[in-house]
Amino acid sequence: MEDSNSRTPILDLAPQKGFGRIRAALDDLKAGFRLMPLAVALGWLDIKLRYRGSVLGPFWLTLSTAIMTAAMGVVYGYLFHMDLPHYLPFLSLSIVLWGYVSGVINDAATAFTQSTSLFHARRIPATLPVIRLIVRNVLMLLHNVVVIAVVFGIYHIWPKQSWSLLLSVPLWLLDSFSIILLIGMLGARFRDIAPIMASLLQIFFFVTPVIWKPDLIYAGRQYLLLDPFYPIIEVMRGPLMGYEVRPVLWYAAIGQGILLWAAAAALFCRMRARIPYWI
Repeated sequence: MEDSNSRTPILDLAPQKGFGRIRAALDDLKAGFRLMPLAVALGWLDIKLRYRGSVLGPFWLTLSTAIMTAAMGVVYGYLFHMDLPHYLPFLSLSIVLWGYVSGVINDAATAFTQSTSLFHARRIPATLPVIRLIVRNVLMLLHNVVVIAVVFGIYHIWPKQSWSLLLSVPLWLLDSFSIILLIGMLGARFRDIAPIMASLLQIFFFVTPVIWKPDLIYAGRQYLLLDPFYPIIEVMRGPLMGYEVRPVLWYAAIGQGILLWAAAAALFCRMRARIPYWI
């Protein structure tokens, strides 16, 4: 449409192609980060609404994680013939880290469908719900860090290579963004993605070294690299537990992150404009 006097375009409905899609995706990304305060407020509001009317509120997360860690520590410590001073710190850290990973992936499948009212109320950047989910899951992770601190304090475990967290923490955040963006778009288009992700996470919880140590595998340990969750968890767990992470795990974690970002970027550039119609 054009104004008859100025002849300047008012609304261009022509489909974007080529570099125009990339530029629109970058503009969406910048607009999403400009709305970071709104994303933080929405993420915190999600947690408050989930535990509205509760006495402990969000600290039910901490209590449930502590109870599960204590129960599983006793049971699996007995089954694996492991001493609790060595096993319980490993288990508490692994459960908290897995809780963040599984929470991000489960929420990612409905990232855009849960924000339908926002999309229908006004024009918002598609990256806003992604940042909102990251904020929500990071806040839940911080609540559960209390369990790790208590267990580590009881058994006198102190991180010895905390400097590597300067690489692993940004890697986790970047991977979280790409995973939510990728799975969120697929979940908006295909509603079967959510139950599929939930079923896969149940399988990988037992396949991935979360409740059991990788040292229990003597032959064929290299095949653990085929587990997409093992490298990214290990690069965070190793420094906090105080042991050195093998370079091949860093290479695998960074390589997976590059692939995730490439896939998410390609799909986002192509499908970003269709998200409001799918939901």
